[in-house]
Amino acid sequence: MAFATGKYAYGICDYCGQQYKLHDLRKNWKGFMVCPSDYEPKEPQLFPLNYRADAIALEDPRPARREPLVVYVGLSAPAAYQSVGMQPAPAPKPVQGVGQIGTVTVAIS
Repeated sequence: MAFATGKYAYGICDYCGQQYKLHDLRKNWKGFMVCPSDYEPKEPQLFPLNYRADAIALEDPRPARREPLVVYVGLSAPAAYQSVGMQPAPAPKPVQGVGQIGTVTVAIS
């Protein structure tokens, strides 16, 4: 939208009430049209601070895989975490360890 230049137009200062040419009035940071003597810029303390967080986390990490990740030894999970009061519950079955060993070669020299 186009506006007229208003070189002969007058306006009233919102602070002091004096009449000035419209092109001499300026809009301050509060939205008032004020004369040059009443114009005050926005204080720097009123500007929001720009905080930048420290870059401490990776965006898409890809950790190295180690196989096997979890090895269960002992009782199965439901029986391993039962308790009677503050004491662990007695094991319903004795723990049995099962394992295998491959071929062992012993060389004596």
